[in-house]
Amino acid sequence: MTPDALLYPTPDNPVPGPHTLGFFQGVDGRRLRYAIFRVEDQPVQGTVILLHGRNESIEKYFELIGGFLKRGLWVATFDWRGQAGSDRLLARLPRRGHVRRFSDYEADFEAFLDQVVLPDTRLPFFLLAHSMGGLVALSQAPKLSGRIDRMVLSAPFVALGGQSLSEERVAMLARLASLSGFGRFALTRDRGPLPFPINLLTSDAARFARAERIAQAHPHLVLGPPSARWLHETLRTMRRVRRQEHLTRITVPTLILAPTRDPLVPYHAQEELAAHFRAARLIPIAGARHEVLHEADRYRDQALAAIAAFLPGSVESGLPQQMEEATIV
Repeated sequence: MTPDALLYPTPDNPVPGPHTLGFFQGVDGRRLRYAIFRVEDQPVQGTVILLHGRNESIEKYFELIGGFLKRGLWVATFDWRGQAGSDRLLARLPRRGHVRRFSDYEADFEAFLDQVVLPDTRLPFFLLAHSMGGLVALSQAPKLSGRIDRMVLSAPFVALGGQSLSEERVAMLARLASLSGFGRFALTRDRGPLPFPINLLTSDAARFARAERIAQAHPHLVLGPPSARWLHETLRTMRRVRRQEHLTRITVPTLILAPTRDPLVPYHAQEELAAHFRAARLIPIAGARHEVLHEADRYRDQALAAIAAFLPGSVESGLPQQMEEATIV
């Protein structure tokens, strides 16, 4: 274990299994916290490379990681630069979600593959990426053929919804702020998390409350609103990955899990993406909100069954019966 690299469990969110924990060096020397969770008592089916969304942490995925371990899959994951247990980018504004260039995320992902995944985990490699992590995965996907066997994108961040302004207006304001030297400023106030009755992420009260307890017990893991620069860089990347010429270059077989009641990434945007993405198949999760992997079981189980049917070797690794019989429809 690298000094100062820690995981932060809570009573209802224990660390899921044997693991290696440390930091690897991202672009420009930033320290990025990573963890590898291992299977020790059954044959290994491969490694799931897990990419989080904005304002998420390794701790938030303990439940999901534990499920993969039971199925014979290792999990390798890390915290993005500027959030959770990795180095923050703005010393005076540690809660501000910020990035200098979106390509820094992409370079960090490449460094993670080279420094951690390739030398320390088991083939074959499967990529599971949520929201902003899905955008990074889509951006890098043309380079992943031959390295990643299959890719699952959960509500990939390919459009911006749930705002009082249109995506185009937000993009214009973020660009102006960035070009005017105000890229570190946020376009919205830091009001803290929304209460459960009006939250945009999940309809599952227990999983929502668990995430809140993690945040309350370990507030240093949590971000506030994104900076104008983050918005500018992210929205520009969205426009690029939606282009036909980019999608045509992706050959990794891809599954898109698209919650239909997602206010943050509108379903129609994910549907349109899939229509132009030859290597992808869209699975609507009817009624689910943005965080489908942290949703109520009636939605989450559909997503997990689709993943189980899509990843080679999952059935042989001891999935529950209902998942062994799952098919992608």
